[in-house]
This record gives sequence, C-alpha cells and structure tokens, in this order.
Amino acid sequence: MRLIERSTIGISCGSGVSETRLRQLSGNAAIVLATLLAIFLVGFTPTLVAQDTTALKVQTDVDWWHPPQGKLVGDVSAVAVGPDGSVWVLHRPRSLPEQDRANAAPPVLKYDPDGRFLAGYGGPGNGYDWPQVEHSLALDAQGHFWVSGSFHNDPTRADDAILEFTGDGHFVKQIGVQGASKGDSDTKNVRAASDIYVNDATSEVYVSDGYANHRVVVFDRASGDFKRMWGAFGSQPPVLPPAGGTTGSATGNEDVPFFEGLHGIEVSGDGLVYVADRLHQRIQVFALDGKYQKQFSVGVGQESPQTASGIAFSADPAQRYLFVSDFGNSRVLVFDRKSHEQLVSIGGGDSDVQVEMGGPHLIASGRDGSLYVAEVRGRKVLRLTFSE
Repeated sequence: MRLIERSTIGISCGSGVSETRLRQLSGNAAIVLATLLAIFLVGFTPTLVAQDTTALKVQTDVDWWHPPQGKLVGDVSAVAVGPDGSVWVLHRPRSLPEQDRANAAPPVLKYDPDGRFLAGYGGPGNGYDWPQVEHSLALDAQGHFWVSGSFHNDPTRADDAILEFTGDGHFVKQIGVQGASKGDSDTKNVRAASDIYVNDATSEVYVSDGYANHRVVVFDRASGDFKRMWGAFGSQPPVLPPAGGTTGSATGNEDVPFFEGLHGIEVSGDGLVYVADRLHQRIQVFALDGKYQKQFSVGVGQESPQTASGIAFSADPAQRYLFVSDFGNSRVLVFDRKSHEQLVSIGGGDSDVQVEMGGPHLIASGRDGSLYVAEVRGRKVLRLTFSE
C-alpha cells in the first residue's frame, strides 16, 4: 500500500456555470459568484487516498509439509523445485543436539507438491566431500540436485566444493576439493559457496561464492571447468574488501566496490543474473557475461543490516515479481522486477502481512506460483501463495 495525492478534483457549481457563462454575467452577480468560487478553491485540501499498488493477496501455509515420519530435521537452509514440480529441502542434521543425530532425516528431502514425503538422499559417502555445513541446493532440468556448504572457519576442512547427484541420489561429480581453495583468484575451487543456479539454457553453473570469497564464478555444467568470474559492478578480477572487511551498515552501501556476504543468485528468463549482496543491502544485476547492468537497495534502515539473502522470480512467463528474503529482519519482500519498487512485505515487525518467520534463508518458486521459504531458525519450509 502507498499513499498518493488524488490527481483529479471534481468541482460542481450547482447550476453548471461555465467560464464562458461567468464572463456573460454582469455586475454584482459575477462578483459574488467569483468570490464564492475563490473561497471554495482556497479551502480545498488535497485528499490522500490509500491505493493498492499490487493487488496481491498473500496466503501462508506452514503445515503443507512435515519431516519424514519418526525423523528429525535440523536447521533448514535451502529449498528448490524440480522440473516435475517436486519440492526439495536441504537441512543440517549436525545442527541437532548430539543425542538426536542418530534419528536425523537425510540432509536432502524430496516431497511432492502436496507435501507427501517421497525420498531422502545425501550425507557423507565414498568418492566425494560432503559439506561440513549444508547450505545451498539447486535442481537442474534433468532432475539432478546440486549441493554446496558454508563451513570455512578451518581452512583445512572448509567447504570448497560443489557436488552434483542424480535425482535418485547417485554421485555424478565434484567441482573443487575440500580445504583446497586459494581465494578469489582460484579457478578450481570455491570457498564456502552460498548459492548455486544451474542455467540449463547455456549449460553453465552460476555460483555465488560469497561467504569467504567475494565473487560470482561460472563453471561449465558438463565438465565442471572454470569459465569466468566477476566481482561487484562486474569488476575483473573481483575487487576485495580491505583487510578485516566491514560489517555492513543499516544505512545502505550502494557505492561499496566489493561484495560482502554475497548470498543468493538467480538467472531470469530474459538472461539477467541477479545476486544478493547481503551485508550491503542490495541486489546487483548483470548480463550473463558479467557485464554490470543495475542495482537497487533492499531493507535499508532496518534493524539488521543482513537483508538480501535469497532470490526467486514469480512463475509467470514475464517473471513480473521478484521475491527477496530478508534474513536478518525475518521478512520476505516482493518487488516489481522491472521498476524495483517494493510492493509488499511479509513477516514480522512493520510488515504489511504479518507472518512469523525464523531466519528466512534461500527461497524457490513453484510451478504453480507458490513461493517456498527455507527458515534456518524456524527449521521449517513456509509456503506462500499469491493471488490478485
């Protein structure tokens, strides 16, 4: 909702007196009528009218899914939607209390759109480095799932790889090696990659390499070979923060020349790469080759500076709406994708639609227009549906 000034003023002179007719009146009659009209206009006060700029109605559903019967889930970090409409959930079994971990569900859970549990996959195995801290999940057009991790406190065990599995859980390949990253210039490894997008149209894997690095990096989907990378504003090589970095600011950081806390990544149907620079409260947009296009702010002035986290687009052909999760302030924001106007906020605080959320993280759009929100602290997946 926003307030606009009413742009049309309907004035009636009772008997339908026109300006021409006023000139035809003579003497005191004209003076009296002109005086009355002046009094009316001086006394007019513009009216503020509440206008619904989106006509979006939001419904929430927290009960559409449940953990597999008899199993427990930890922090829910990611959600993705497969080409058949199935909904995939990534959680962190090791975030459960140690005494409960033996009863943890597999880290990757597959559901049908009605919330029926179908299968569970993932976890440590032979031939690959399963992440220390599960973070991102992506599905490609073949139904394969891709996983990355965010652990980087110990460089020798850091989550420096991306894994690909078939839709029934068989290992396909690994890009990178655990604990092997050499930083932002490395073309073989990532360092705690925060999000993955598989662009089937170009057979490329776009990675938000943002927890310990400060870049977008692109790999060939089939071979896993490095193709290109860039930093904020398309800088090549990526511009890096000063030693020690910064902590972000709730007043906005649009001019900062480097990424910090780079988080979500998504490619639109019209070939634009959207990335969420979380600690700088902004979305930056690039061409597929990394050429900078534009940016806009997200959640500036909120209590937490950790705003833009996950990105998704509405399911209509034009992808009219852009959804952004505001992790630090426990909200989901809906933008007009072209104008960048914020249309509605969903969550706590001063949100337009009040919904309890606990750390909305990575998000995904369903084929039916639903939006799925992975809640780290809430340990659940919220489903939002929209209508006009």
